[in-house]
This record gives sequence, C-alpha cells and structure tokens, in this order.
Amino acid sequence: MPSTHKDTLFAVNQIQEDFVFTEQVAQVFDDMLDRSIPFYQEVIKGSASLIDIFLRKGDTVIDLGCATGTTLLQLTRLLPGKELRFIGIDNSPAMLHKARLKAEMFSKQEMVSFLAQDITDLDQLNHPDTGAFLLNYTLQFIRPLRRKDFIQRLFDNLRPGGILILSEKKISHAPLLNRKYIDIYHQFKLERGYSELEIAKKREALENILIPFSLEENRELLLEAGFTSVETFFQWFNFASFIAIKPG
Repeated sequence: MPSTHKDTLFAVNQIQEDFVFTEQVAQVFDDMLDRSIPFYQEVIKGSASLIDIFLRKGDTVIDLGCATGTTLLQLTRLLPGKELRFIGIDNSPAMLHKARLKAEMFSKQEMVSFLAQDITDLDQLNHPDTGAFLLNYTLQFIRPLRRKDFIQRLFDNLRPGGILILSEKKISHAPLLNRKYIDIYHQFKLERGYSELEIAKKREALENILIPFSLEENRELLLEAGFTSVETFFQWFNFASFIAIKPG
C-alpha cells in the first residue's frame, strides 16, 4: 500500500539544487499538493463536472504530468458511469511507481493506465477518441519557447468537440497586485504548516524551472492553437484553471 508522508523536504535540506521529481519528492508529493495548491480537490471536482458535460461514453482522458495519479483516480470515483478510459503520462519513474500502487490499491487497474514518457513527445500517442487532455500545474515547467508548439499538438490530437483543462500558477503584469498575490499565497502556506525557511527554500529550488504565464498569455496560447470558448472556471489570486474547447 502506498504511504503518504508529510512534506518536510525543505525543512531537512534534502533538496539542495533545482527541484526534481525524485523518489524523495514522490513520497511526499500528495501532501505537498494538498498543502501547496489552493482548492486542489475542488479543482478536480470542477474538472469532473466539465468532463461529465463534454465527454462521450468511451472517450479517453489523458493526464499529462500525472504525477502520482491522484487526479485520474479521483475522476474514476467521480465519473463511474461514463465508461471512460484514463491514461496518465509522466517522465518520473518514482511518481509512476506510486501511481500504479495507488491504482492497484483502489482496484482501478482496468480503468487507468500509466505510461513513462516525456509529455512533450506526443508522437507515440494514437488515441483518436481522446476527449480530454488534462494539464494541471504542468505547463509552467515547460520552457516558454516550447509551449506554443506543445499546445498546438494537444489541439491536433483532440477529437472535435474535445476539451483541454489547464490549471496553472500565474503571474500578474500589474506589479502591485502580483506582489500582493504572492504575499497572500505565502500566508496560505504558512497556515498549512510550512515554515518561512521551507517556503523560501522551495521558492529558490523552483525559481529556474517554474516559469508562470499570466492569464492573458495562457489564454492567447489556447486561442492561437484553435481552441474556442476559452474560459477560466476557477481562480484564486495567483492560481487559475481554464477550459478550452476544440470546435466540433
């Protein structure tokens, strides 16, 4: 049975350089998400509602950067009657190992499968019935110069009428608001048990690899790829979730 440990990575100096999704991170990742991402579970529930509306029975849902499989396993619970196929893709063996253990523990192996692959390499995917791509807190780790082509490939691999659900940390180009949003998020993490030192160390570790876009920049990426009806369905200060629909 996979265990969930409390995230103390930055309290005990286990990460010295840039953030990498190692075995150490995988062991505490579920706790890290719950304590670091505002309304994490509510975003999953909102995504389930949208999938229920827009997807057909038998469609495939592909979670890019699925980590430990939490989102997909939650969706199997929230959407029991849709007969959907769920595929999680990640390039971290440690994350996928934990995801597979969780799928086995909840007897979801027949509904959910996990692939070890670079999510930017979609050439290996051949699922013409893909009804939804999930891209949750993942695009921000892809280099900005590669994002336009990546989003375009997601659009091209969706069936007509399919959806992309994108959740991201974001920046504001209004300097005062951006600073205040960061302060509010800082307080959010303090209230969830992280120390000032842990917060500072994690920010330093992520500085060179997590590059957020603004709401407008993310929306423009989606519209340029050909998506229509691009809207936010959730926003909390410097976090936002979008739905983007491919024309039918």
